[in-house]
Amino acid sequence: MLKSMTGFGRYEMENLTAKITVEMKAVNHRYCEISLKMPKKLNYFEAAIRNLLKNYINRGKVDIFITYEDKTEGTSCVKYNQEIAREYFEQITKLSDDFKIDNDLKASVLARFPEVFTIEEQPVDEEELWSFISESVKECAERFVKTRIDEGEHLKNDLMNKLDSMVGMIDFIEERSPQVVDEYRNKLYAKVEELLADNKIDQAILATEITIFADKICVDEETVRLRAHIANMKGTLAEAENVGRKLDFIAQEMNREANTILSKSSDLEITNTAINLKTDIEKIREQIQNIE
Repeated sequence: MLKSMTGFGRYEMENLTAKITVEMKAVNHRYCEISLKMPKKLNYFEAAIRNLLKNYINRGKVDIFITYEDKTEGTSCVKYNQEIAREYFEQITKLSDDFKIDNDLKASVLARFPEVFTIEEQPVDEEELWSFISESVKECAERFVKTRIDEGEHLKNDLMNKLDSMVGMIDFIEERSPQVVDEYRNKLYAKVEELLADNKIDQAILATEITIFADKICVDEETVRLRAHIANMKGTLAEAENVGRKLDFIAQEMNREANTILSKSSDLEITNTAINLKTDIEKIREQIQNIE
């Protein structure tokens, strides 16, 4: 399926512990350039995210924005340090025995001693977090690709129409070229007759002159190659994906043939048609720049 390099995708996911929003937008670019902006907390997953995106993006300048809200952030748990509490208890009991004083130690008093109870942040489950992030990125990327495919279909239809129009122009040039030779022959004969008056016309010389002229303006090779390039481009447009560079090369070859036709032309109608050919080819090249 033909894909445009322009596209947009957005996806938002939320559960009991977090909320994530992923946005992707792209414009045409010669290579694949991905700009990833996300909270520092997620930087650990950057390489994994880029690797995941390789399944969806081959060309284009893509900007990806990820926002993440951790609903558990700032929550903590109280940890009871039994070993430290036992140390306190044993030392206080020894103190009581050594100085023969009452041991009035209570749990509430022992709990106030340093490090008996500590507050700790809850650890992050990286596998669970990555599952949450990757699912969101995948869903956003699929939506992003869909917009590229939709735009690619519009580009394909437009290119097909332009190629069909070019075929019509080539038909006209091939039909008009023999007429130009005939018109040149008639003008040449009329001019020679006018100059020579009653003198006999050397048919061999005239035939040679007409042959030289016909060979000079002949564009049969160029139109044949141009038709082949058009057929090749149509076939390429029907291919699965990643055809942008190939299409650009074909368009360059088409432009070369159109330039040659224009340089050989001595007829106004063919010249104008060749100019229209070049105009359409340039439009095609501009459209191709948006194809992945």
